[in-house]
Order: sequence, then structure tokens, then C-alpha cells
Amino acid sequence: MGVALASGGMRLLRWPLHQPRASRRRARGSDSRAEVLFRQRVRIGLPLVVLCGWLARPTRGSFALGACVALVGVLIRGLAASHLPKHAGLATSGPYALTRNPLYLGSTIVAAGLLVAAHSWIAGALGAVYFAVFYPPAMRREERRLRARYGATFDDYAARVPRFWPRLGSAPSAGFAWSWGLYGRNGEYTAAAGVLIGLALLWLKIQRAS
Repeated sequence: MGVALASGGMRLLRWPLHQPRASRRRARGSDSRAEVLFRQRVRIGLPLVVLCGWLARPTRGSFALGACVALVGVLIRGLAASHLPKHAGLATSGPYALTRNPLYLGSTIVAAGLLVAAHSWIAGALGAVYFAVFYPPAMRREERRLRARYGATFDDYAARVPRFWPRLGSAPSAGFAWSWGLYGRNGEYTAAAGVLIGLALLWLKIQRAS
């Protein structure tokens, strides 16, 4: 959920600012209910992050385990960002050779880690529902965009690589070189900073309770 704090907040601030009011009304009239719900994911996600933080009852043990899991997710997201040349071609190397959505996979692992660290069954259930509701449509929406842009090239890629769970047997040929340039241009450091802030707040909660 820390990723939502880092990157979702800026989307929430920008969302109403760059679309004229009349065009927003037309869009609302033509969009499906699923699309309208999807567009509210940040507005729903940010209060959910605050609620999960309030519900959190972290222990030293849950924090240690959850932090390790979350940092694995940060690494996966960072690796994906360092192989993502936005608007310069279809990304198929590195983690994209194992799963078509390594950023979503990394975010899911990050959220799981933070929820483990939070040590609250209610927060965990709320987080699971949020990801189950919003992530599958988000991935399908992204696939429609890529298919419209790359056509048969994307169809061939989709036939070889699974949507979400990685095909680990392909790992030896995937190629995992790290590009700090792409990492920085994709702004992935903001997501990493959000996770670290989330972990720091959970650690402070442990210290206050002890």
C-alpha cells in the first residue's frame, strides 16, 4: 500500500485538473460502470491506506518478515522500471520475459509485505479485496492499450509470456541488466521512497507501543 501513497497521490491531485468540465461530463456519460469504478482506484486507495495504517498492530517479528517481503517487491518493481523504455517499443526483456506485468506483480508483493508487517487481519482482508477488485481490470486495460498500439507483435508476446504469475523456467534467457537511466526516467524512486516511508511509520508505531 506504500506504493499507492508514493505514486497514487500525484494522480489524485492531477486527475481533475487537465480535463475540461464539459468533456468530463461526456466521458461519464459514455463510460461503463466498471471504467468509472476503475478511475476511482486512487480516491478509494488513499483512504484505505490510512485506514490500514490505523488498524496496524505491528510486532517486531511481523515487521521483520513483512519488510523482507516488501523489499523483494521493491526490487522487482525497480528491475521492471529499468527495462521499460516508455513509448519507445514493447518491453519484452528482463522481468518482462517472465511476466507481462512485473510492475503489478512487484506492487502486489510490496503490499503483501506491508500488510504482513502491519499484523492486522482486517487490514489484510481490506488490502486483498482492493487488489482483487482493481488489479485484474487494470491489467486488462493496459493490455488493450498495448494491443491497439503493437498489434500482432503484442499478440505473439502475450502467447509466450503469462499475464501475471512469472514463468520461471524462462529465467536463464531473460537478461536482467539494470539501467539506472530508465529507473530514474520512469520515476521508480518515488515508489521505493513510499515503501520506505511506510515501513518507517510502522516501525515508529512499534516503538510507541513498547
